[in-house]
Amino acid sequence: MKMARKTFSRADRMADQIQRDLAELIRAGLKDPRVGFVTITSVEVTRDYSHAKIYYTVMQEDKRALTQEILDHSAGYLRSELARGLKVFTVPQLHFVYDESIERGVHMSRLIDEVSGQDAANRGKLADDAAE
Repeated sequence: MKMARKTFSRADRMADQIQRDLAELIRAGLKDPRVGFVTITSVEVTRDYSHAKIYYTVMQEDKRALTQEILDHSAGYLRSELARGLKVFTVPQLHFVYDESIERGVHMSRLIDEVSGQDAANRGKLADDAAE
């Protein structure tokens, strides 16, 4: 029995390459010392390859707005540097978006822990009441 292979579109492959290249460009190519530790979490490229949403996170929350400003300002430079490595006819315009999914995940985890703790306390209280 043959296993089905997952095929990746050209846009998916381009998004993966942009993610790898941008991570390196931001780390080594941006000379602005105000940029914190930036992680590119994902990239979405439109079907016509004209635009790419770059999702990122920063290590220091207090540098979030400044990092957004610097990335937006550097988008043209980063795009031109990407063009050298991608070797494609159209290099997408870069749109940087802060990735809040990690923060939402941490918040949800805290809520679940809180509810679990309350549930355990309530079960303990019910067991004590039943024992009386």
